[in-house]
Amino acid sequence: MTAPLLVIVPTRGRPQNAARLVRAFEETESLNADLLFVADHDDPELPAYHVAAPRLLVYQGATGTGMVAGLNWAASLYADVYDHFGFMGDDHLPRTAGWDAHVLGALNSPWPRVVYGNDLFQGERLPTAAFLPSRMVRALGFMAPPVLRHLYVDNFWLDLGQALGGLRYLPDIVIEHMHPAAGKTAMDERYSAVNAPEADVADRLAWLGFRTGDAFPEALRRVREEYSHGAHPAA
Repeated sequence: MTAPLLVIVPTRGRPQNAARLVRAFEETESLNADLLFVADHDDPELPAYHVAAPRLLVYQGATGTGMVAGLNWAASLYADVYDHFGFMGDDHLPRTAGWDAHVLGALNSPWPRVVYGNDLFQGERLPTAAFLPSRMVRALGFMAPPVLRHLYVDNFWLDLGQALGGLRYLPDIVIEHMHPAAGKTAMDERYSAVNAPEADVADRLAWLGFRTGDAFPEALRRVREEYSHGAHPAA
């Protein structure tokens, strides 16, 4: 029997982070959320992941496609299984006991929702860990825009929730982001690669093209059409 919420964690080269996140789920009694790691097929740490992560999918896509490809792949596999999806990085840690019940309380609505907690870094400014109804993901056809590789995904979720009037920030629900920019972990090879200037520019241009072109309005149209069986309440 599955939980109502599947939290997908794309990861590479950090089995120790996977083990740490598993412990955090246990310590916060996350009884309403299943945890799924998505690792690359060529990850040299894959044997260690099989030990660290109780539930692991191995993504067979092209190397270097970034976390978005694995995230969308996993979401597509479970789109008809779970009521809701979540994204966490392998450097997120839920800290609030029963956080998942609060997230589900905010998600359980007849209207589209993008829900996020306090990551103790960006706070309300950006949903670095985000939760969406699977109905909404099915309507979009993805959980994050496929034109992105790693960065600006949180900008998409923020703008999506705002445009739909369904953005919900839970300030008391802590899902800490243990990121180098927050001074909470050391820069490693993976961080250096995905935050390199050329990687940032590529994703920023892809996001701006998506946001200012036809793709974002089309995404909104698909979600609104899916949820069109009633009047939207005041945001």
